[in-house]
Amino acid sequence: PLNIKDGKPVEKEKRKIRIFDFDYTAAITKSKILVEMPDGRAFKIDAAGFAERSAELEKDGARFDFSDFSKVVEGKKGPLFDVIKKIADARGTEDLFILNARPQDAAGPIKEFMKSLGIDIPLSNITGLADGKANAKGRWVMGKVAEGYNDFYFADDALKNVQAVKEVLDQADVKGKVQQAKFSKAKTFNAITNEMI
Repeated sequence: PLNIKDGKPVEKEKRKIRIFDFDYTAAITKSKILVEMPDGRAFKIDAAGFAERSAELEKDGARFDFSDFSKVVEGKKGPLFDVIKKIADARGTEDLFILNARPQDAAGPIKEFMKSLGIDIPLSNITGLADGKANAKGRWVMGKVAEGYNDFYFADDALKNVQAVKEVLDQADVKGKVQQAKFSKAKTFNAITNEMI
């Protein structure tokens, strides 16, 4: 994108931001959310189930207990962990963010998990929305556009989140790539990583 200065076009300064979901993207864990229905039924769902069903369950009157989801239970590297590590090693973590549906009190355990594997993301760069609806991630990304970021990369395992963020980026005057996280796409992610760095 160009600005006009002294009657001449001038390219905007690039402000990169790299945003990754946590569950099934940066990490795989066994953390669960307890779902309590108005009829007394209770059951647990994982992060993927929360991303997929939270809006529907909430509409049906469900209450969510995130106490287990605030911890990183039996965490291991997710499909994009190595991509995140490459970016952190090459560029640092100042413009690297974890954006997830967990509650904000999960930020500390997420930071410690990532740090234990060699990625020291600032606590302020880890956001828990406590909301599994796709538009929650879209709104957060729009806030980053408003802060002046203009070169985006967003990765999430949930297609609806990827689509919501793509819509936001398409409407904003910014460069943006979105990607659905999957283990089978390692070659694609290596190409994207090299381009991002």
